Amino acid sequence: MQTMHQRLAAFAAGLLLAATAGAADANANANGNWHWVASWGSAQMIPEGQNELPQEHWRDSTLRQVVRVALGGEKLRVRISNTFGTTPMVVEAAGIGLAKAPGSPDIDPQSAKALTFGGRPSVMIPAGAEYYSDVVALPHKAGADLAISLYFNGAPSKQTGHPGSRTTSFVAKGQRTLDAAWSNAEKITRWYMLSDVEVQAPRDVGAVVAVGDSITDGYGTTTDGNDRWPDVLAGRIQRSGKAMGVVNVGIGGGRMLRDGLGPNLASRFDRDVIGRAGATHAVVMIGVNDFGSQRRSGEDIPAARAKLVEDLQLAHRQLVERAHAHGICVIGGTVTPYAGSDYYRPSAANEADRQQLNAWIRKSGVFDAVADFDAALRDPQQPDRLKKEYDNDGLHPSIAGLRAMAEAIPLKALQARCGAAK
Repeated sequence: MQTMHQRLAAFAAGLLLAATAGAADANANANGNWHWVASWGSAQMIPEGQNELPQEHWRDSTLRQVVRVALGGEKLRVRISNTFGTTPMVVEAAGIGLAKAPGSPDIDPQSAKALTFGGRPSVMIPAGAEYYSDVVALPHKAGADLAISLYFNGAPSKQTGHPGSRTTSFVAKGQRTLDAAWSNAEKITRWYMLSDVEVQAPRDVGAVVAVGDSITDGYGTTTDGNDRWPDVLAGRIQRSGKAMGVVNVGIGGGRMLRDGLGPNLASRFDRDVIGRAGATHAVVMIGVNDFGSQRRSGEDIPAARAKLVEDLQLAHRQLVERAHAHGICVIGGTVTPYAGSDYYRPSAANEADRQQLNAWIRKSGVFDAVADFDAALRDPQQPDRLKKEYDNDGLHPSIAGLRAMAEAIPLKALQARCGAAK
């Protein structure tokens, strides 16, 4: 058993090692040899109702969340979010490790590492803020599953999270951030308080951000299957021999112009796209919920419909201009067919609006490239509907349809550089 003197000496040595590593990292950064690149991320929103984490899971509890990263690397950091909190949030302790498998709470014990914040195990994150962890050495491969564990002693004033994780997270009582094996953990299919994982990567490595609604978020995909279209795109990029981060900022029910289940895209674009470390490209596919909500509200009179198309075009232009100012290329994604949707039940006039917006996306020259999701998924005999094998529910593509969407992304466009230098 260590004496108190030995423990203090070990602690001091650890601080010296951390300071030395931090100085080395600073020197490497100053020399421009590497930079931070988002390897995984999600869009933040206020989880409400059944999507809230119950109060008992915040008291003396550890939340372990599994994420799949697109980039391999040696060093990383985690960004924790209190974006929608109205008071400071305290994370009492945190840890990270290589998950044994998607859907499992267990981690490789040799990989378990504590996450610190300014050298301390706990951190207070102010209301509305996001904080990085200190850099941690954790060698991992592209496509690795990382388990991030956060220990809390009390619930935040307002929760921040991402309900559409399509990934199993786990809650256990007590401080268990570094425990390799978890038994009797409660399962939830939500993410909370996690914005992204960033990896140190060579200067020429960037990230592509997939922007959209539930189709991008992964509605209808397999829990823990990582078969959303951005996941499939990450696989395509990796097989091509290119290293690139892939971040999914889809929000179920998301709209361009008005808030839905989450904030409107125009309002969250800076946080979700421009603020991502190393972002060089964005694929933007949005609009079906703007069209559908207008239909459901009974406001789709001709003048209102024409105004909506104009507003969507202007909003896209605004996003592209903001992205270009930060050196981010924007690939415009056409809106996929939804005439078979029992939820929206679009009329022929609504379909004409979709066609008008898609024609503009293809031909306006506003975008740096186009991903023609509409052409990839539509039924040639009924172009207002999804092809049968690509159809889930008339609105959302099937898993085969999501694969076809990933194949519709022009990989050459991901090699271009646009606008101002980042």
